[in-house]
Amino acid sequence: MTEATLRQELAGSLRGDVLDASHPEYDEARALYNAMIDRRPRLIARCVDVADVIEAVRFGRESGLQIAVRGGGHSGAGLGSVEDGLVIDLSLMRGVLVDPGERVARVLGGTLLGEVDHATHAFGLAAPFGIISTTGVGGLTLGGGVGNLTRTLGLSVDSLLAADVVLADGSFVTATEDRNDDLFWALRGGGGNFGVVTSFTFRLSPVSTIVGGPTFWSLDRTEEILSWYREFLPTAPDELNGFFAIHTIPPALPFPEQFHFQKMCGVVWCYAGAAAAADEVYRPVRELEPDLPGLMEMPLPALNSAFDGLYPAGDHWYWRSDYVAEIPDAAVAIHADFAERLPTPKSTLHLYPADGAAARVASDATAFSYRDARWVQVTVGVDPDPDNVQPAKQWARDYWDALHPYSMGGGYVNMLMDEGQERVRSTYRENYGRLAELKRKYDPDNLFRVNWNISPD
Repeated sequence: MTEATLRQELAGSLRGDVLDASHPEYDEARALYNAMIDRRPRLIARCVDVADVIEAVRFGRESGLQIAVRGGGHSGAGLGSVEDGLVIDLSLMRGVLVDPGERVARVLGGTLLGEVDHATHAFGLAAPFGIISTTGVGGLTLGGGVGNLTRTLGLSVDSLLAADVVLADGSFVTATEDRNDDLFWALRGGGGNFGVVTSFTFRLSPVSTIVGGPTFWSLDRTEEILSWYREFLPTAPDELNGFFAIHTIPPALPFPEQFHFQKMCGVVWCYAGAAAAADEVYRPVRELEPDLPGLMEMPLPALNSAFDGLYPAGDHWYWRSDYVAEIPDAAVAIHADFAERLPTPKSTLHLYPADGAAARVASDATAFSYRDARWVQVTVGVDPDPDNVQPAKQWARDYWDALHPYSMGGGYVNMLMDEGQERVRSTYRENYGRLAELKRKYDPDNLFRVNWNISPD
């Protein structure tokens, strides 16, 4: 069957558009957040409703095309696209319905984090999501979801109440604790292995204005600050979140000009407790006399979108991640060493807290298995210039290689690159066997395999 015939057949079943390489919007539609990934799908189905998704899944299954599902397109490994296959694009299925009385929000599958923040903040409510507001809700949530409220409210999946899913056979189901509970378990951390999630229902919590922002110190204090941070944060109240970072200060407000392009270490804070208590909570931070003391009261969406301008779509990225229980002195020294060698202004190291509320969920209660981790450690080589990709990538890999012996073994599924099947198994630990059983139940032919795949075999 020719490409034109394939497109016409699928287009006849959808309300949304079907794009192939001849379409004037094809290149824009296939572009991913990570410009290092350049894939040319045969067809892109821009779905506008659940019926479109059902038809697209059926078509992909019957035509034999590999299927990739795209929400926000933020996947570091480019898993929202597939070479010469079918992309089921949910980017037009965006919307948020908030019930402030019940404190729940129903979120369509292509919605971005910032759109949820906008809708829920009007009612003084929030769900725990990531740190960049242009990220897709679907990909972040299905991988677990670590962000600025993890210690306070848990992972994104810990606030998930229901998911509407199109399965590999084209059927439509709702998964909750009471209906299709095994599928609901798998969706909470199992990635895109089990179907196309067309909507999510989240529990909302009363978080509106927070006290937070970045505090940065000179790079020569990296060992001192990280040594303090590793001891301080696990003892802090759950309302305090803060991820450690090694950054180059961008040449933009609100950073003073004398710090522009300086390499510095720091923590990006989010205190979601009572504002009157913030001064005392942050007293140990102020006593360390940061060079850039950026703490202030702000709406939560302001913090959740603070990195959007620094990291727009179209940069070239290479992620590596690990789960970390402890940060021994040897690891602190490695961080300080690689901080001195930041290869590009946008390359970075983040240590996202994963304790607090997230750690009080059992490791087998959801597919996300690393409930005993204290941090999600992420090394990132990134630059807008493709000529700088290789040194940035090598730095991130070398950094990860040096730190990996001090890790717990697995990596955060939302920030894995092409690292092999054993890496996937180590990411799910004891939960992998149950996930494989559920894969055999819900997707025995492995239709949904453009992901960090849990094989049914």
